[in-house]
Amino acid sequence: MAGNRSLRSQVEKLIGSTRGQAVCVRLLDRTRSGGTRRVCIQIDRPTGSFSLFFFRHADGAWHVFPPGQHRPAMGIDRKAA
Repeated sequence: MAGNRSLRSQVEKLIGSTRGQAVCVRLLDRTRSGGTRRVCIQIDRPTGSFSLFFFRHADGAWHVFPPGQHRPAMGIDRKAA
């Protein structure tokens, strides 16, 4: 399970094997609000280079979309009636 949650496994799942290619971490940052970690990976290929942004979610997995914001919520207990 840990292999499926690693940043390397997510990159390889999206673009295939990165062996023999130049892969650089261009940005490693943590946001002020919530402490969300984000990483920018640059991949150099013979056809050109491109970048992917990844965000670390609360469960420890890396995704190309940012995690949802936690907002305050109010609810009524089901047993209140």
